[in-house]
Amino acid sequence: MKISLHWLGKYLSGPVAPDQLEPLLMGVGFPVDGRQPAAGGDEVFEVEVTSNRPDCLSHLGVAREVAAATGLGLVPPVCDLPAEGSEAVEATTSVALEAPQVCPVYTARVIRGVKVGPSPAWLVQALEAIGLRSVNNVVDVTNYVLFEMGQPLHAFDLGKLAGRRIVVREAREGEPFVAIDSTKHALKPGMLVIADAQAPQAVAGVMGGLASEVGPATTDILLESAIFAPLSIRRTSRALKLKSDSSYRFERGIDPCGVEQASRRAARLIVELAGGTIARGVIRAGEREPDLATITLRPERCRAILGTEVATAEMVPLLDRLGLAPRLNAAGDLITCTAPSHRLDLKKEIDLIEEVGRLAGYDRLPVGRRIAVVARAMQGDIAAGRRLRQVLSGHGYYETVTFSFVQPRQGEPFLNAGATAVRIDDERRKKEPMLRPSVLPSLLVCRKANQDVGNAGVRLFETAATWQRQGGAIVEKRRLGLVADVEEAQAKDPSPALRELRGVVAELIGQLRAGAVTFVPVQVPYLVGAAEVRLDGQMLGVCGGLTADTAKLFELSGMVAVAELEYDPLVAAYPPQRQTHALPRFPAIERDLSVVVEEAVPWARLEAAVRSAGPQLLEETRFVTTYRGKPIPKGKKSVTLRLVFRDPQATLRHEQVDPQVAAVVGALQEATGAELRQ
Repeated sequence: MKISLHWLGKYLSGPVAPDQLEPLLMGVGFPVDGRQPAAGGDEVFEVEVTSNRPDCLSHLGVAREVAAATGLGLVPPVCDLPAEGSEAVEATTSVALEAPQVCPVYTARVIRGVKVGPSPAWLVQALEAIGLRSVNNVVDVTNYVLFEMGQPLHAFDLGKLAGRRIVVREAREGEPFVAIDSTKHALKPGMLVIADAQAPQAVAGVMGGLASEVGPATTDILLESAIFAPLSIRRTSRALKLKSDSSYRFERGIDPCGVEQASRRAARLIVELAGGTIARGVIRAGEREPDLATITLRPERCRAILGTEVATAEMVPLLDRLGLAPRLNAAGDLITCTAPSHRLDLKKEIDLIEEVGRLAGYDRLPVGRRIAVVARAMQGDIAAGRRLRQVLSGHGYYETVTFSFVQPRQGEPFLNAGATAVRIDDERRKKEPMLRPSVLPSLLVCRKANQDVGNAGVRLFETAATWQRQGGAIVEKRRLGLVADVEEAQAKDPSPALRELRGVVAELIGQLRAGAVTFVPVQVPYLVGAAEVRLDGQMLGVCGGLTADTAKLFELSGMVAVAELEYDPLVAAYPPQRQTHALPRFPAIERDLSVVVEEAVPWARLEAAVRSAGPQLLEETRFVTTYRGKPIPKGKKSVTLRLVFRDPQATLRHEQVDPQVAAVVGALQEATGAELRQ
């Protein structure tokens, strides 16, 4: 940001010497990269402004910092309007705001009967000092106010606007636009434009159009002052390769209460330099000016953070110099401040502490020879992540870090029902413009890379963010994905590999959460043998084997077992609170049952049937094995389960167990049609 010393001095109650300004700005956090002389004995300073201080991208903003650091008074520019005409602004133009989500505020003023011509010497000199070329008195005023107050403005030739109206809308596909610098562009949906009744007349917040620029024949002006969403401006500016002083400021944030002031200031200067009459009133579309935020500061906390003794009586005037209107309570232990609208960076107590440190002087902060370290317990989510990695690495899984972008054909099969993809309009990722909806596509791409170099038996996992668009909103979730090769010998019957994966998942959940883990069969388009993973009945994720079509999509030669779990609920209650009990004093009795059921009957149904029988002394039900083949009929299978009975008060006898086993067999027959295999 180029700062003219003469220009800066207009907003200060006293002079500041050139040699004094550089160390002064450095002391409050604004390094000076260089200085050079300018016409009329002026000096221009190149001031480095951090991205969180857009309020200092103007002479008035820097003047506020100088005034706060020196104690000088701040002299704001005069923003009062001259006498307005009798004609109302609504009678000359209108504004239709069709994109309030990216243009929260749009204001328009009309000045009629202006005479466009050369700017006076003082204005030309001020602009040339900071490297700008004079155009004409109207355009120069908008540039002057931009660098004076930090609010970008634009002046349209009202007579060149079709319908003499403004429409703030998104561009249409391929809509042509010629910028003021004569470059031609084809616009795209998602780009915000300022249009008239027919075509775009400006790319909002970036650059005006050649068709409606102010020239010698202009007599009526529509003066724009607005707020545009930073992300929208940044995307559009990059896509069109158009940058301007306006886009630079909109990308960083604009004072929401400065829109009207800058408009009034520019209208006043235009009338002074180009004549004309201001139409009565202003058209404001969008939000009203927001209420100012209130932030509290504890002096003792401030001293503890800064590590130095700054008296409360010193903090109050320091904060007052910044326009924070500090109020000290009767007990003297709390300062309440009102953040000015231009200070977008002030949100919390720590921000006020930084302000006190800046103005009190960083040189007052002590530099100790030792650093005090306070030992604290590891945060639960960090400890859970560490435990997760220990468990999975113990099972032979390697952690990966993959890109967040995938090819649409590889990502779309993993979208939830009713969800749509989140895409980016960025030419740097032409082949992979889709943000992954699942961690699995990224892991499968990594699996393909291992396959290409001959690695077999690969097991991978990753915790990462995923994105899907649901109901118009982008939903971001962090998930854990697992991928494991299925041995070639198991390709025809991957059941053992899937059971092993479920065992890993169950152990992992057991290490991170307390509760009952169950696997319920479910239909998933990209999986075979899919099961929904539940913890105490709540869905955590899915697991299963990749279908042949999905494997072909990633050019995988073998079958792969996969699982994906929601990460946040998985680690939310770490460490798990477990109940302990005494070791059993009496032996158990185990009974194995082999039942023949239909192939489609899952283990979960058999287990539920056993529980429904309500055997009083049943301690545990275990899965033993599954058998298919002679003499079991085709389409059926033999499942062996082990029932463990125990009496905690005495040694159990077989005659006590027999009726309970009979009840279980009956429940299995009724619930699943099972036949006891002899």
